[in-house]
Amino acid sequence: MDRRTFITKAGFAGAGAAAAATTLAAPAIAQTNPKITWRIASSFPKSLETIYGGSDDLSRMVSEATEGNFTLQPFAAGEIVPGLQAADAATAGTVEVAHTVGYYYVGKDPAWALGAAVPFALSSRAMNAWHYHGGGIDLYNEFLGKQGLIGFPGGNTGTQMGGWFRKEINTVADINGLKMRIAGLAGQVMTKLGLVPQQLAGGDIYPALERGTIDAAEWVGPYDDQKLGFQKVAPYYYYPGWWEGGPTVHFMFNKAAYEGLPEHYKSLLRTACQATDANMLQKYDHLNPTAIRNLVANGAQLRPFSAEILNACYDAANELYAEIEGQNEGFKKIWDSIKAFRKDHYLYTQVADYTYDSFMVQLQRANKL
Repeated sequence: MDRRTFITKAGFAGAGAAAAATTLAAPAIAQTNPKITWRIASSFPKSLETIYGGSDDLSRMVSEATEGNFTLQPFAAGEIVPGLQAADAATAGTVEVAHTVGYYYVGKDPAWALGAAVPFALSSRAMNAWHYHGGGIDLYNEFLGKQGLIGFPGGNTGTQMGGWFRKEINTVADINGLKMRIAGLAGQVMTKLGLVPQQLAGGDIYPALERGTIDAAEWVGPYDDQKLGFQKVAPYYYYPGWWEGGPTVHFMFNKAAYEGLPEHYKSLLRTACQATDANMLQKYDHLNPTAIRNLVANGAQLRPFSAEILNACYDAANELYAEIEGQNEGFKKIWDSIKAFRKDHYLYTQVADYTYDSFMVQLQRANKL
């Protein structure tokens, strides 16, 4: 065989091998990104596009990364199950994912709230640091695993507002007897000061305030609150929402479904959840400044909670925690971790961030920015 004939035949053989490799590669790639369709039950209506939008963000990122092979279909509160039953639906396998907030389920166990927010705990920045680097995700998943779930942070609103009041409250005595739409552990804390907590859906708050059926209501913060027009019927807008210093929204996955995923799909979900977590807080930081100006221009009267009220609520919260810790080891384990992290976080925060922010606020008030 001459050299030219050998090279020609070898070339055909190489081309054939390459074609065969290509034929084999396509199904191999397809198998690494299997076709999976999941459903997300959100606890939020589509009108709250900042919070509800987290489900859309996660769905989009996962679909783009897998060329449409792994799809997550979001459903708003009430479309599959009521908003406050989203985690139950994920546990039961009715859906594979819930986009929800842990403190919605404190009636089952107060430990549910610790992965989200409890009174006088952590700011949004501290909450993220605790979750991602202080062992929070693992501790919370130790609890969620008993519910048939595994969860990852999927959003944060930043520190919320203290709510809308029909009259000014300056002292602890002014709280006594008030009927306020407020839920979870915050409601239990306020009960110790004589407040009467009320459970109302978002759409029922305005008419209840207007009729005087309730005296006050907390919702979220400026951007979301302005949509409901509370300033028309309860003009005193108090801050801060000490019960939600950094409320974390979670994606809670049916544990069996999650564990059945390929490893790279699991990794993708964790990464996309963290991106969604960051993006939601950034949205609120962008939108709330304009919203607070609009609210004040339309009649909202900003008021800080007095030091007397804050201190009384803090003492009442610690009293409540002591009661729960004595009866609930799971709660105590997570709360001990948060308390230790909180102490160190605020030790450092006062050194740099607080000093810098305080100076910049002074400049803003002096109209120098």
